[in-house]
Amino acid sequence: MGNRGHTQYRTTRRTSNFSITLYIFLFFVLSMFVFFYYTKDIVEDEQKLVLTSEKKEEPEFDENEDNSVWEASKSHGLHPCIKPTAKYKAALGWNRYLTVKSNGGLNQMRTGIADMVAVAHVMNATLVIPQLDKRSFWQDSSTFSDIFDENHFIKALRGDLMIIKELPKEIESLPRARKHFTSWSGVGYYEEMTQLWKEHQVIHVAKSDSRLANNELPLDIQRLRCRALYSALRFSPPIERLGKKLVEQLRTRAKRYVALHLRYEKDMLSFTGCTYGLTDAEAEELRVMREKTNHWKIKVINSTEQRIGGFCPLTPKEVGLFLQALGYPPSTFIYIAAGEIYGGNTRLSELKSYFPNVVFKEMLATPELREFANHASQAAALDYLISVESDVFIPSHSGNMARAVEGHRRFLGHRKTITPDRKGLVEIFDQLEAGQLDGSSFSHLVRHLHKNRQGAPRKRAGAPPGVRGRARSRLEESFYQNPYPECICSSRE
Repeated sequence: MGNRGHTQYRTTRRTSNFSITLYIFLFFVLSMFVFFYYTKDIVEDEQKLVLTSEKKEEPEFDENEDNSVWEASKSHGLHPCIKPTAKYKAALGWNRYLTVKSNGGLNQMRTGIADMVAVAHVMNATLVIPQLDKRSFWQDSSTFSDIFDENHFIKALRGDLMIIKELPKEIESLPRARKHFTSWSGVGYYEEMTQLWKEHQVIHVAKSDSRLANNELPLDIQRLRCRALYSALRFSPPIERLGKKLVEQLRTRAKRYVALHLRYEKDMLSFTGCTYGLTDAEAEELRVMREKTNHWKIKVINSTEQRIGGFCPLTPKEVGLFLQALGYPPSTFIYIAAGEIYGGNTRLSELKSYFPNVVFKEMLATPELREFANHASQAAALDYLISVESDVFIPSHSGNMARAVEGHRRFLGHRKTITPDRKGLVEIFDQLEAGQLDGSSFSHLVRHLHKNRQGAPRKRAGAPPGVRGRARSRLEESFYQNPYPECICSSRE
């Protein structure tokens, strides 16, 4: 009896312990289920919150937008190629020095400096860091190191030629051969110029722009020009930093943007003699300015003939019509890469009536721009950087910057660059204004006219048929506008 009771007690205790354990296990499982269930909701809510927050920070983007207006042409496997050939040899320089006075605005000086690098190599000379133009229209007192990364320029071209910051003191007082080298000259011309070394250790070049021909130069000289312009001639660190910052700010406002080089500035209109759309008072102001500018050879210009011939920059209103006809929506962000627009906000409003999202660099980073005040070339460098990085680049006139940016964008992979056919557009604009075209027909004509003017790969164009002599070299497409084929190769090369 006693043993059976004891056994029953142990069995009852084991059953009780098992039940307690089972209850604890079930409670644990239930707790874990509840925990994971509610944690899942919390995580999902947090993810939704993060996604919502990220979505708010993204620039607005219209899903119904025509993406073809942003797409660049196929590059067909083309890529930059600027390495020298196996036959290439660096210039020794020795005791021969080339000093240079660069002339013009920023991009005229940039391409001129690249030319001088090649000329120094051909003449087997040491290049002294060029002096920049301080007497041009822009009146910019900037030195080379204010605009460009001087040390990088010297190091990057170390395998090509010797570059020094200034003449050695023992050389400074020696007489120099002062030369105005002939424009668009070939290698043979500069090989003849080496005769100057027999009597002089220093040759001073008074002007640097367009000193080399566009075509028929040795491959290694052409590639040296590209190495100088696209690799060595980098902007100074402050300019590079601010340029990058401005691009980032644009990207936070818009997923994509158009850089418009709107050459509707007082000096450009006066130089070209274009007065279409201006008041009589404005036209007279430009005429007086042209007559007072000594180095502008043509003083009397027929404005109507200039416009019909396609020599005038597009007006802000014409640019608005042009972009609208190409298919860009009104929400498109447009960065104006230019100086002060002639006529100010009154004239600019003609563009804003079509595209209200128009911005200048001053609207993006005013405090940082203070150090660039009164330095037009440094400010132009910012416009250059932003234009090169844009999704689409459109120049309203074919000036030095327009050509330089187009060439750089071609070099970097044929980024979309639309060059307006101004002569063809004038005829279409006039037909639209006369009521001879409706909106649909106008858009069709504009798109057809620019089908093959959007930066697709092509070899550099020569001079127009029938042109001979020195004028032929002058009318050829600029090497720096399209460095293909010398500096842009196929994947097979």
